[in-house]
Amino acid sequence: MNTYLSSVNAPVFYLIVAGVMTFITMMCLLFLVKSYRTGIQIGMDEAILKKTIVSSAMFTLLPSISILLGVIALSGTLGVPFAWLRLSVIGSLQYELNVAEIAAQSAGLSGLNLAELNMSSFVTIALVMTFGILGGIICCIFFLKGYSKKLQSKPKNENTDNKPGFGAHATTAMFVGLCAAFIGSYIGKCFPQGGSDVMPLLVALASALVMGIFEFLIQKKKVASLENFSLAASMLAAMAFAVIANSLM
Repeated sequence: MNTYLSSVNAPVFYLIVAGVMTFITMMCLLFLVKSYRTGIQIGMDEAILKKTIVSSAMFTLLPSISILLGVIALSGTLGVPFAWLRLSVIGSLQYELNVAEIAAQSAGLSGLNLAELNMSSFVTIALVMTFGILGGIICCIFFLKGYSKKLQSKPKNENTDNKPGFGAHATTAMFVGLCAAFIGSYIGKCFPQGGSDVMPLLVALASALVMGIFEFLIQKKKVASLENFSLAASMLAAMAFAVIANSLM
């Protein structure tokens, strides 16, 4: 392990992150106990409460597979403690990987390249990722109450109940923009160089193909249970394709 990886995986980082995770876990357990007791007090069936707790715990295990893959992907360049922290509290898999790459390029690196990273670039990347995710917290502090009231209010036009609102369109547009930006960068690196850097484009296409198959099964065949596996399966398939294609090319 080189000096940089030794620094970002230092024991003190593990202790700091373990402290944060312990606090978060205790807070979750506190809310769980309080919610359970409140449910009993208002007359909810104890058996239903226990069944809800078990089913919710099982349901959270499936999406966590893709999060674990994100931790593994980030830990190779940013260290296990920071990757563990970013994807365990308020981080998002899609956000963390994208922003880390953008921050690395903004710091003058070619990307999350282990050979180029140092502690100075690590601090820059960590600050950009951390400050960027704070937008959601700030919006919740100042706007969540009003937004919740709006969600609870009845729509003025009952005929528009099933139509997606501005938020759904804005989210779709944002992800389409992100995909276009990254796919465009892959195409830009591939064709001007005579196909010398075609691997990112091929991996993206393989991942999109697997996701398309899952979406077809979910939307057309109504296999809703696959929704929790789509992201993790797409990532695993893309990783496997990258390994196989790299060995053949």
